[in-house]
Amino acid sequence: MDRIWGSFRDPSGVVFKHDNKIFRSVSELGKERYLSIKNILERSIEYNFLIDTKEINNDDLKKKFNASLLLEHKKIPYISFPYEWNFEQLRDAALHHLNFQIFLLENGFELIDASAFNIQFIGAKPFFIDALSISKYEDGNPWIAHNQFCEQFLNPLIFASVNKINYNNYYKGSFDGIKNAEIVNILSFFHKIKPTIFFNILLPNFFDKLTSQKKFSENSNNKKNSKKKFFSKSSYFWIIKSLKKFITNIKNPSLKSFWGRYSEEKTYSNINYEIKKKIVRDFVIRKKLNKIADIGCNNGDFSELCIVSGSNYVVGFDYDHNCLEKSLFRAKDKKLNFLPLYLDATNPSANIGWFQKEREGFLERADFDGLIALAFEHHLAIAKNIPLQDIIDWFLKIAPTGLIEFVPKNDSTIQVMLSLKGDIFPEYTEQNFREILSKCARIINVSEIGDSGRKIYEYEKFR
Repeated sequence: MDRIWGSFRDPSGVVFKHDNKIFRSVSELGKERYLSIKNILERSIEYNFLIDTKEINNDDLKKKFNASLLLEHKKIPYISFPYEWNFEQLRDAALHHLNFQIFLLENGFELIDASAFNIQFIGAKPFFIDALSISKYEDGNPWIAHNQFCEQFLNPLIFASVNKINYNNYYKGSFDGIKNAEIVNILSFFHKIKPTIFFNILLPNFFDKLTSQKKFSENSNNKKNSKKKFFSKSSYFWIIKSLKKFITNIKNPSLKSFWGRYSEEKTYSNINYEIKKKIVRDFVIRKKLNKIADIGCNNGDFSELCIVSGSNYVVGFDYDHNCLEKSLFRAKDKKLNFLPLYLDATNPSANIGWFQKEREGFLERADFDGLIALAFEHHLAIAKNIPLQDIIDWFLKIAPTGLIEFVPKNDSTIQVMLSLKGDIFPEYTEQNFREILSKCARIINVSEIGDSGRKIYEYEKFR
């Protein structure tokens, strides 16, 4: 029984993993809320807002979890975080939250928080995962999670759109998002007078400052009660729908890149590309892998190939946002079980939050059956000066079996890199790569990619 640390903040229900299933132990405090929202939960699941959730009548498990009531959630194939999403994924998650909130309000309920971490993706489809964040709506209630929504959804989108800078590393440094006071400082006068920004960011930031300066002593309950008299349900709807319209139309800042045109501008011939595809296809069919990590997924060509060859789920990782968005559109258009995510391999997501366990790092979540790392290792070895031993150790930590493409020094891509840095890599040879890999894993196959000089090594990690 493993406690999911990210759930500890909710006194109503703590999440556990047991027998490869996900359970929520609902306390006596949360049981009353659950019973009051049970019917809307079923409708939320039916309309694909909420992850599949069911009540479990198992006295032994209840005792084990010390639960007044026990829920089982459908297991997410791979947990991802907002700072690993591209712009379009964050937009999709924000719109999913708003659409869910509208649905709930229309039925007399509401979401009591707006954490972006309560959204998870299965392939390209977002789902809300925290059933106990739903509560009955009472007339006069303000949107108490308004600021949280702005900080974790709206402000990062504005930050990226206005600055043409991806928000990922900023978000990773503060997983509560980007505060109103911070986003205000980067906005021009033209941006500030836009109604959605003015009413959702500038005014709340102004009143926060005013409250701080006057040192008001009212507690949060008094503030909530005073706002109830003035906040109508129609105002609630207006705020949410105006945010939905703004976020739908906000400009995506992604710029064109070489890797975004990768499929059209390969560094080897179409014949060699087909050879490479056959190697991957044969590997996936033979190994019957359930979940694969595609490290350096580019536009998702090989991720899709893995799925059509029999893999149930592929998580693709890349640094280039243009590639990731093309991968996302591919997953949406073809309804693939394929989740593309942002990864800077030399600075991946780390263990952060309370006790450094609240949000797990990249390697801690790496429970893949297999890996494909095609035309990737040389970016670490040559561009980032990472030793081959460390690169191989990292790959084997991600998955016990896989394919690693080795790119020799005389390859045109590496020649460009060396022309800028000089050849300061005497240990970067295929012989050295093979010797290091063979000490850590069994080399099953070595396949040449036509006349390119590149080779793909299939490995199985020693147990």
